[in-house]
Amino acid sequence: MTRDALDRPGAVREGEELDATALEAYLEEALPDLDGPLTIEQFPSGFSNLTYMLRKGERELVLRRPPFGSRVRSAHDMGREYRVLAALVEVYPKVPRPLAYCDDESVLGAPFYLMERVSGVILRPRLPAHRHPAPAEMTRVAGALVDTLAELHAVDYAAAGLADLGRPEGYARRQVDGWTKRYARARTDHIPEMEKVAAWLDDRVPEHSSAALVHNDFKYDNLVLDREDLGRVVAVLDWEMATLGDPLMDLGTSLGYWVDPDDPPAFRALELSPTTLPGNLSRLEVAERYAAASGRAVDDLTFYYVFGLFKIAVIIQQIYYRYKAGHTRDERFAGLIDGVRAGSAVALEAARLGRIDRLFSG
Repeated sequence: MTRDALDRPGAVREGEELDATALEAYLEEALPDLDGPLTIEQFPSGFSNLTYMLRKGERELVLRRPPFGSRVRSAHDMGREYRVLAALVEVYPKVPRPLAYCDDESVLGAPFYLMERVSGVILRPRLPAHRHPAPAEMTRVAGALVDTLAELHAVDYAAAGLADLGRPEGYARRQVDGWTKRYARARTDHIPEMEKVAAWLDDRVPEHSSAALVHNDFKYDNLVLDREDLGRVVAVLDWEMATLGDPLMDLGTSLGYWVDPDDPPAFRALELSPTTLPGNLSRLEVAERYAAASGRAVDDLTFYYVFGLFKIAVIIQQIYYRYKAGHTRDERFAGLIDGVRAGSAVALEAARLGRIDRLFSG
């Protein structure tokens, strides 16, 4: 891979512009050491919180703010995400350094925070062919992803001052109930598979689980890789849903994003993550490597995978709801309802077969 593999911002999307005058006035007060003209660009990927690149003289900063028109305030709590980063940066080297948090909505219309930019390679969906890692390199990247997840789950969250970040007891039950309710609030179309998967999960929530710091959105495009060594993760991004809970629920979400080459075409078409590139581990190999790296028994894997798919389908549904309601004009969202259908169909088949691989191989 060449230097053009570095993750780069582009023009700000229509309707997602920031008030440059108000932002510059804020920066002069909050970060007075910055000097020079302000330029604003936007990172093009992602469907949740909006991420912008700010250049102020020689400095590069990243600004995060909630999406315009979102109804799910708990999923876009900028103050909470900033607090997590500020705590973790002292005990975990793979987080960007936070710089400032603003809860004054008169500045940009919503709370936001600023952090240092971590430069490197991000493997996003729909990578052009010339940016594909060689198969042997891709195997190392996949292994690094899994090892980093296990490493994250071993973080001493109490030492970081995050013992009150969540309530691990009863976490799995609250997650199933919570995502089921979120789906009901955002539903636009009748998709029977979603109702069946929700009922299946409700009947099979594990009674006991361990506790760890969980990221809740751990996938390739939330990792920054060393451009000289793609097998080394230098930063984990997007901590908006981090909490304390069952680490296997976190693994399940990662597996939900992990599309195998033999998955159905409608599911592969979602391109949730570049996991079908040659050299990648399979979903089952990801789970096996995680068990070895973490030393944790990976029991009831089908439940966690089905939950991950259901959760991702609900997130897609919530974004589609925003589009249908006219809160965003981003045309990337127009066909997302097909993603809800495809994801729930795979989840229902995994539940029926009781496994996470070879779901449609006959």
